[in-house]
Amino acid sequence: MYTYVSLIIVFPFLGFLINGLFGSRIKSEKVSGIIGTASVAIPFLIACSIFIEMLGVPAEDRKHVVTMFQWIAAGSLSIPVAYQVDQLSILMTLVVTGVGSLIHLYSIGYMHGDKGFWRFFAYLNLFIFAMLNLVLADNFLLMFLGWEGVGLCSYLLIGFWYDRKFEKSTTSDAAKKAFIVNRIGDFGFLLGMFLIFTTFGSLQFDSVFGQAALFEKGNSTIFWITLFLFVGATGKSAQIPLFIWLPDAMAGPTPVSALIHAATMVTAGIYMVARSSILFALAPATMHIIAVIGLATAFFAATIGLVQNDIKKVLAYSTISQLGYMFLACGVGAFTAGLFHLMTHAFFKALLFLGAGAVIHAMHDEQDIRKMGGLKKYMPTTYKTFFIAALAISGIPPLSGFFSKDEILWKVFIDGSPVLWAVGVLTAGMTAFYMFRLVTLTFEGGERFDTHHTHPHEAPKTMTVPLVILAVLSIVGGLVGIPLSLGGGNSFERFLQPIFEKAEMKMRLPYHDASAIEYMLMLTSVVIATSSILAARYVYLRRTEIAARIAARFSGVYTLLFNKYYVDEVYDAAIVMPIKKTSETLLWKGVDVAVIDSTINTGAKFIGFMSEIFRRVQTGVTQTYAIVFIAGILFVLGWLIVW
Repeated sequence: MYTYVSLIIVFPFLGFLINGLFGSRIKSEKVSGIIGTASVAIPFLIACSIFIEMLGVPAEDRKHVVTMFQWIAAGSLSIPVAYQVDQLSILMTLVVTGVGSLIHLYSIGYMHGDKGFWRFFAYLNLFIFAMLNLVLADNFLLMFLGWEGVGLCSYLLIGFWYDRKFEKSTTSDAAKKAFIVNRIGDFGFLLGMFLIFTTFGSLQFDSVFGQAALFEKGNSTIFWITLFLFVGATGKSAQIPLFIWLPDAMAGPTPVSALIHAATMVTAGIYMVARSSILFALAPATMHIIAVIGLATAFFAATIGLVQNDIKKVLAYSTISQLGYMFLACGVGAFTAGLFHLMTHAFFKALLFLGAGAVIHAMHDEQDIRKMGGLKKYMPTTYKTFFIAALAISGIPPLSGFFSKDEILWKVFIDGSPVLWAVGVLTAGMTAFYMFRLVTLTFEGGERFDTHHTHPHEAPKTMTVPLVILAVLSIVGGLVGIPLSLGGGNSFERFLQPIFEKAEMKMRLPYHDASAIEYMLMLTSVVIATSSILAARYVYLRRTEIAARIAARFSGVYTLLFNKYYVDEVYDAAIVMPIKKTSETLLWKGVDVAVIDSTINTGAKFIGFMSEIFRRVQTGVTQTYAIVFIAGILFVLGWLIVW
C-alpha cells in the first residue's frame, strides 16, 4: 500500500480541479458536495490501509520514501517531489483526512444555499492538498510549499464571505490580517531553511537529521536554525507574539474555523517542531524558549477566553491556549505527549466548532451567547455532543483530553519544572471554567432570544452525523495513550518512539517509573477541573448576579481581558500606523511623488516644450517649406565655402 501514497495527494487536488473548473456548471449542490467529500474520504481510507500494513511490520521497516519526480536540480541543490511515510506522517495524515472528511460532510448541510457552494468545496480540497504536502514531504522545501499553500487557502477561506461585515471591518480585512501575520513567521522559516542548507548542504530530512546527530549539544548554529524555525511555528500555530490573526479568522464560515483550528493549519508548527526534534534536542536554549512561550500563550489566551461572549471567539482563544500546551510539551522534550494532545484536540475542538456552527445555523447567524440559552431542548444532539467535547477539553476522565493533558502535565513536572506545572494546572482550571460558562449560557437556563422571530431547530443529518462520530472519538480517542501507571501500555508513545529516539538520546531524559507523585498530580488536575466546572455552572446557571458583581468589582481587570489586553491596539499604534505613516509621508509623497513622479513629469514637460517649438515649423504652407529648404541649402553652401 505504500506505493499508493501518491493517491493521497492526488485525490484532493482532483477534487479542487473538478469543483474549481466545472463547479459553476454543476447545478447540483449534492454532486459538488459528494465530489469534495469523497476527494478527502478516499485518501483517508488509503491512509488507514497503509497504517494497518505498517502495524504488521517491524518498527525499523515502517519508513518508506516514495519519489514522484525531480523538482529542482541546481548545483549541489537537489530537491525531488518525494513523500515520506513513517509513524509521524501517517498519524498526521489520518488526522487531516479523517477529521477533514467529516468537516467536508458537515459543510454540505452548513453551506446549503450559499451562492459560492462549489467554490467553497474547491478551496477546502486545495487546503487539504496543501496540508498533505506539508505533513508527507520528505524535505524542508516541499514542506514549505505546503506551508505556504495552507496560508494561501486560509486567506481564501477566511475571506470567503468577502461581502460581509466582521466586527468593525470586513471579512476581507480579517483574511489579509491572517495572510500578513503568517508571512512574518514564514520569513523566519525561510531563514531557517537557508541556514540549514548552508550548514548541511541539503534540505532532505534524512541528510540533515543524519548530519545533525553528529553535532554537539548547544551548538550556536543549531540554536539559530531552531530559533528561526520556531519563529515560523509561532506564526502558523498562533503563539505569542504572532497569535493575533487567529481570533479574527472567525470571520470565515464555521467549517473553516473547524478545519483551520482543529486538525490542520494551526498544528503545522507543532508538526514541524516534532519532525525536526533532533535539531531542537541539540538546542536546549531554544527548547526553554519554546516551553516558556508555549505556557505563556496558554495562560494568556485562557484568561481572555474567560470573558468573551462570541461563541466562536471563546473557542478561538481556547485553540490558542491548547496549542500553547502542545508547545509546552515539545519544549520539555515530550514530543509524543504534544502530538497525543494534537490528535485528541483535533477530535474535541472540531466537535466544538461544528457544534457552534450548528447553533449559529439554528439561531440565524447569532453568535452572542448572551442572546441564547435554553437551546438543549431544541437541539438535543448538538447539546449532548457539545457537552462531551467540553468535558474532554476540560480533562475529565476517562475522555480523551484527560489522558493527553495529564501526559503533558506529568512530563512537564518531571522533565521541566514544578512552577511550569503549577501554571499549566491553573490554565487547565480556567479552560474548564470558560468552557462550561459557554455550555451553560448557550444551552441551559432561560431563553434569552426573541421566540417570535427566532425558531431554533436541530441541524440536518449531514451536520449531526459528523458531530456524533467526533463525540465518540472524543470519548475513546485517549484510550490509545493510557499510561503505565493506570494499567495501560501507552501504545501511542510506543508507536512514535522510533521517530524521537535520537532526540531523546541527545536530551538524555531520565526514566521515571510510575509513582505516587503521578497519582497525586493526576488527582489534583481532575479536582481543579471539576471544581471549575461546578463553579461555572453555579455562577451562570443559579446565581447569575455573581458574575455581574465580580465584573463590577474588578472592572479594570474585566475591561483589560474583554479587550484582549489591547494587543491589537498596541500593535496598531506601535507597528501598523508608523509603517503606514512612513509609507505615506516618505515613500509615497517623498520618493514616489517628489522624486519618481517629478522626474517623469519634468521629462514629459521638456519633451512637450521642445515639441511646441518644432510644431511651429510644421505650418502646412508650401511656400514656407520652400523658403526653409532654400535657407537650408544656402546655409550648407555657406558652411562649405567658409571651411
